[in-house]
Amino acid sequence: MCRVHGLTGSQGVLIPAANVEDLMLREDILEAVGTGKFHLWPVARIEEGIEILTGVPAGSRNGQKQFEEGTVFARIDERLGAMARMLKEFE
Repeated sequence: MCRVHGLTGSQGVLIPAANVEDLMLREDILEAVGTGKFHLWPVARIEEGIEILTGVPAGSRNGQKQFEEGTVFARIDERLGAMARMLKEFE
């Protein structure tokens, strides 16, 4: 689909890192990857995929078991906390 709509250099696909060794690609895809018009992003952990897709660090918990500020997981944690508070108020 990317080729049909025009390769911009920003398109690509996430693949499990464990599958890289067995990957078989057509010549046109190999050429697009080689010229930087299409990307293959092997990911070993979901956090890697989140960072590629969002451009924002996924985040991890610190010593106080809180996520690093400004990360995807911190934003999710904040939103889930807000939803839980709203639900308690509703009840």
